[in-house]
Amino acid sequence: MDAAAGVPATGIAWLDAARRENLEAFAETGLPEGRNEAWKYTPLRALSQRALALADAAMAAGADVPGALFALPGVDGGRAVFVDGVFRADLSSLDAGTGVELAPLAVALAAQPEPLRFALANRYRRGAADAFAHLNAALATDGVVLRVADNAKVAKPLQIVHVTSGAQADTAWHARVLVEVGKGASVDIVEHFVSAGAATQLGTVVADYTVREGATLGLAILQDASPATTLIRRGQVRLDADAQATVHALELGGALVRHELTAEVVGDRARFDTRGVFALAGRQHLDTQLEVHHKARDTASDALWRGIADGRSRGVFRGAIVVAEGADGTDASLSNKNLLLSGSAEIDTKPELEIYADEVKAAHGATIGQLDERSLFYLRSRGIPLVEARSLLTLAFCRAALESLPNEALREHLGDLLVARLPASTAAE
Repeated sequence: MDAAAGVPATGIAWLDAARRENLEAFAETGLPEGRNEAWKYTPLRALSQRALALADAAMAAGADVPGALFALPGVDGGRAVFVDGVFRADLSSLDAGTGVELAPLAVALAAQPEPLRFALANRYRRGAADAFAHLNAALATDGVVLRVADNAKVAKPLQIVHVTSGAQADTAWHARVLVEVGKGASVDIVEHFVSAGAATQLGTVVADYTVREGATLGLAILQDASPATTLIRRGQVRLDADAQATVHALELGGALVRHELTAEVVGDRARFDTRGVFALAGRQHLDTQLEVHHKARDTASDALWRGIADGRSRGVFRGAIVVAEGADGTDASLSNKNLLLSGSAEIDTKPELEIYADEVKAAHGATIGQLDERSLFYLRSRGIPLVEARSLLTLAFCRAALESLPNEALREHLGDLLVARLPASTAAE
């Protein structure tokens, strides 16, 4: 995979310099190889051999994308829609209510670039592990800026939609998301990844979430891209004192998908919880990298993730909890359980725990197995057919990670999507 010959000029000196530097870093390191520990379970050889051009903005602006593609029950607040990384005003609704600023990144940069300098001029460490972050920082020309004012209570969930049009084969698009939740504020956000066509495309998204003192963020992620899509996402969450953030993720689509989610719990008494499910079939490959860094006193985190794999698919999950020196009183736990529904499927799970403080409560665990034969026998003995029994057990296994989502309508919809995508081996012996 070749880097572009140059970066789109913005006329903002510090931003253009940062973009050039990131493109140079990408050109220097290239994509990570199997010897890179962070990518050892996700080979990129096939991607590296593809020639990907930047998606054409004019084509993205005119692509036919029906609103029904990203409509979600229980999600009726402000909405920002991007097609191949290009903002679509005709599909968006930026009126998000009092105390909320929701704007395309390009518009925010044109109006007041300086407040965005710290986020956009960030220098990633130069290394192959950050290759896609470099690429995104160099080539992302648009995205979302979302600011919630201090003490604002946003009643309706906001939606950020990334659509892969499928109309531009062998192209790449890049988008940036910047979210700040002010002190004492609360907001629910849904990030939605969908495809309008099946052409091979690469998308990268880098998202930064800052949750100020006493604020609350609820983030639901629904990834339902086409089987031809390669999607690389990096999310970074920072929590100040007494802040809370909860992430629910459902991963269903994509050919090659990687989701890196890192939390920096830097304020006393802050809490970060995550719940996630992936359901894979065919030859799908999904890699989840979760890191939670506790850096303050009396903080807490709880991670519960489930995975199922069928066909010749492969799932990867790495969950790391790091408790820094001085972060006494930390209470952290991580659980990752997985089901293999095919003899050819594979799931690699790697829980990690690093503790450098005293008076800490921490636990982690991971399992990989198959459907319980005794439970199947019990259901069948009650007259439930094998097909339905396997589906019921698989759904119950996965739903444990979604049942805490407070938006009932959205929760039920995600459950329905999960039922529709259950691997075919749940329907046959």
